[in-house]
Amino acid sequence: MLVQPIDIFLNVWLILAVMSAAYVAWDQFSGNPEPTVMKWGFVLVTLYMGPIGLLLYVMADKEPHPGEHEEFVKPLWKQGVGSTIHCVAGDATGIILAAVITATLGLPMWIDLIVEYLAGFGFGLFIFQSLFMKNMMGGTYWENVKKSFMPEFISMNAMMAGMAPVMTLLMMGRDMRAMEPTELLFWGVMALGVVAGFALTYPVNVWMVSRQMKHGLMTQRENADEHEEPHEHDAAQSAEPKSKRGSASTAAAGMKPGMAAMTMHSKAKKPAQHAHGTDEPDKGAQSGHAGHRGGAAGTQAGHQMQPNVTRPQLAAVTMVTGLMLLAGMTFPALSVNMRLSARDVGGAIMPPGMIMGWDTPGRAMRDMSAIHPKYVEYTAAEDARGDATLAPTIENGVKVFNLETSVVRWNILPDVQVEGYAFNHQIPGPRLRVTEGDRVRIRVTNRLPESTTVHWHGLIVPNEMDGPANITQKPIEPGGSYVYEFTTEQAGTFFYHTHDHADRQQALGLYGALIIDPKDGTKDAKVDHEYVIQLQEWLKRQALTYPAMLMEGGLPNYFTINGKAYPSTDTVKMKVGETIKLRFIGTNNNFIHPMHVHGGPFTVVARDGYTLSDAARFEADTVNVGPGQRYDVIWKARRPGKWIVHCHIPHHTTNNNVEHHGGGGLTMILDVQA
Repeated sequence: MLVQPIDIFLNVWLILAVMSAAYVAWDQFSGNPEPTVMKWGFVLVTLYMGPIGLLLYVMADKEPHPGEHEEFVKPLWKQGVGSTIHCVAGDATGIILAAVITATLGLPMWIDLIVEYLAGFGFGLFIFQSLFMKNMMGGTYWENVKKSFMPEFISMNAMMAGMAPVMTLLMMGRDMRAMEPTELLFWGVMALGVVAGFALTYPVNVWMVSRQMKHGLMTQRENADEHEEPHEHDAAQSAEPKSKRGSASTAAAGMKPGMAAMTMHSKAKKPAQHAHGTDEPDKGAQSGHAGHRGGAAGTQAGHQMQPNVTRPQLAAVTMVTGLMLLAGMTFPALSVNMRLSARDVGGAIMPPGMIMGWDTPGRAMRDMSAIHPKYVEYTAAEDARGDATLAPTIENGVKVFNLETSVVRWNILPDVQVEGYAFNHQIPGPRLRVTEGDRVRIRVTNRLPESTTVHWHGLIVPNEMDGPANITQKPIEPGGSYVYEFTTEQAGTFFYHTHDHADRQQALGLYGALIIDPKDGTKDAKVDHEYVIQLQEWLKRQALTYPAMLMEGGLPNYFTINGKAYPSTDTVKMKVGETIKLRFIGTNNNFIHPMHVHGGPFTVVARDGYTLSDAARFEADTVNVGPGQRYDVIWKARRPGKWIVHCHIPHHTTNNNVEHHGGGGLTMILDVQA
């Protein structure tokens, strides 16, 4: 699923990596003259490094013309590439396999790095070096383990020093999908880590090849003397003596025993007579074998290199690569929480600007993370409205409501969609309207990817019906249900909202109005219109929706009334002389919103669900509505015109910091006609 722009690049990278590896495999096994272990080494590294691996292959190892491989691979920098390819193929394979296993098991990152190092070192030493190279190096398997230990140790230290910080910092950065092996981002991070590891281990491999501690690129031909003729268009090559350009063994004969660029002959058949009428290639082949002490055994013996390195040099290189490894393994701990695992963070994507340190808990990351679009199960129509009144069914005199939570896609503006948590596919949830003294039963079914509960804000209810998760009830797990039942004892403006990870879930839309009419209707002020205003703050960045919070990276950039931002908010039509009751509900999580009405003052008649006595009522044109607070105010239309209701914090009347048609966010219009 394409969630972020990086996903587009990763899909292209994956296609190119597979195509590059397929080409290298085809070219290697259809004629590039080198040992099988190196063929597989280039294929694996190209699969990990994509086009970069392909570039290394064609620049350093691919035989440019038949019979030229020996000369082509002689430069030390190419020999270093071959040595590094062999190292990376084994080490990276072990590291990647370990990373998949540790992530699946849910091991913390610090253990993950240790296991990856041990797996990479073990795979490189015991498989790619000692096992796959045994026939070329001669001796027993355990003799090869002993000889390969120090070169592999140095290479692995440098390799992991490059991979560890790249993997850790990117996997535990903003987009922690990178910790999940089922996500393409995981493999993208692994590929970048392998590139970094290759870059860091290449210099030490060049040095070890130059000191004859490791093999570089080698040439192995099925028949040393049966080369293809040069391409006709290559005049310069055709003019060269065949003994110079065509004989693998002649090139090998000129090398000192133990040098990294080697020629191997798996068959020593007597060659056919060449068109030039000379048997110089045969002599070259014989001299080449003589230089390697002849025969198959001689070939093996010729690969037993004698390292040309002093103990102080070896100790210094080992110490430096060890320090590089220590830095690579421990430096990320200054920035990320190494105690967390893939299970702890759950593939969370953090908001831009969030500060995450070595002590940031995994639960905090999950609570602040974006809604993953894969969880959206319903997309509302562009003009869908929230706060629609939900009619109850009657069961034995009990008013029964059914609420279902789910993840939806919701338009707060025609061109701005958010992912949200919704009751009954709407934001805010449906309005529940009952009468004082009613017995109500509310069945809540959870379709979210996380647990939830419902709290009835301000109501007097039995404790087990109150809703706080893990305090008065067990959370409603995904797919589960819970039945709330109580008798209403109050009348006024109330609301319901989640009380399980409320900083996340309420910010994402899990709230709705609960209006309880008084049993004695004469106690309620008579008005011509009524409108419920539920406030909310949203954070939409880089195509993802995050829960808005008052902390670094969590500040909102959109604001809504009943799930819509101006100019998509409702317009209430009135006539001069009419009155309207505005029910302000602080269903938001963060700010105190000074709600102001143009066109004259209003009368505050109720606060937090309680009707004020005549003596306690007061005139105002602004009320500060904090999270959880409710104010009922009555406003009279005195003059014709478009009178706005808005928050008096100007930033809260913008959409992503921009005004549209004179406003935005927490703004709506009372359209008064004469």
